[in-house]
Amino acid sequence: MDKVLVFDVWGDYAHFRRFYTTTSPLSFPIPPRTALCGLIGAIIGLEKEDNDYLNYFSTESAHIGLKLVNPIKKTIVAENLIDTKTARGLGMNLITNRTQIRFEFLKDQKYRLYFHSPDEGNIIYKELKQNLTHHKTVYTPCLGLSENIANFKFVGEFEINILPCKDDYISIDTVLPLLKTSKKEGIMFESEGEYFSIRMPIELNTERIVTKYGDIIFDRNSRPIKAKLIETYRNIKYPDGRRENIVFIE
Repeated sequence: MDKVLVFDVWGDYAHFRRFYTTTSPLSFPIPPRTALCGLIGAIIGLEKEDNDYLNYFSTESAHIGLKLVNPIKKTIVAENLIDTKTARGLGMNLITNRTQIRFEFLKDQKYRLYFHSPDEGNIIYKELKQNLTHHKTVYTPCLGLSENIANFKFVGEFEINILPCKDDYISIDTVLPLLKTSKKEGIMFESEGEYFSIRMPIELNTERIVTKYGDIIFDRNSRPIKAKLIETYRNIKYPDGRRENIVFIE
C-alpha cells in the first residue's frame, strides 16, 4: 500500500509573486506547486542555484497535494527598495535613494502538505521524512520570499488508499485541479462556499522555464470542495479516525 508524508506549514506572511505583475507585485492566493517544490527543497537541502534539483520534482516522480487550513486573507505592505547596483560598495546607512513599492501579502496562512512518490527508493521522500521527523532543515523554509520565514510540524506518515472515480460527488479536502473533474457538472457549488479558480505554474524544467500550467479551484475559507472526478483520488485515515480525501496537483 502506498504511503504519504503529511506536514503542516505556516507563517505570519506569504507572497507568491504573480510573474506577470510589475510595479505593484501581486501574490497568487495559494502557493503554486513550483513554490512547494522549493519549500521541500529547502528542508532537505537541495541547492537552489543548481537547477538539476528540479528533475526530482517532475509530476511523475513527486506527487504533491495542498490543503488550506486557514482562510485566505490579504494585506498590502509598502516596502522601501534600494538600488543595489548603484549602492554597491556603500554602507547600508549611506544609501539614500529608495523606491517605495506596495506589495500584496497573504496574512496568517497555514497549509497542510502531502508528499508521495511512486518510487519506493525515492531519495527525496526518505530525506524529507527524516528531516520532518527531527524538525530539522538545511536551509530556512519560507513562504515565497526569504523574509517570510515559515514554521512546520510533521503530522506523520500514513497509508493511502487509491480509490476510483465515481458518478456521485466526492468531498475533496485539498485544492483541486480542474482537469481532474468532469466537464459537465464537475463542481457542486454550494451557497455558503466562496470558490475561486486560477491558472498557475505546475512544473519547471532545469532552465526554470514553466513547462506546465494548470487551473486550480479552491474555497477561500478552506472548506472542502464537492466534485465529480474523472481520475482516481486518495483517502487517508488518521489514527483518531478522521479521514481526508486528497488529489495531487498535476
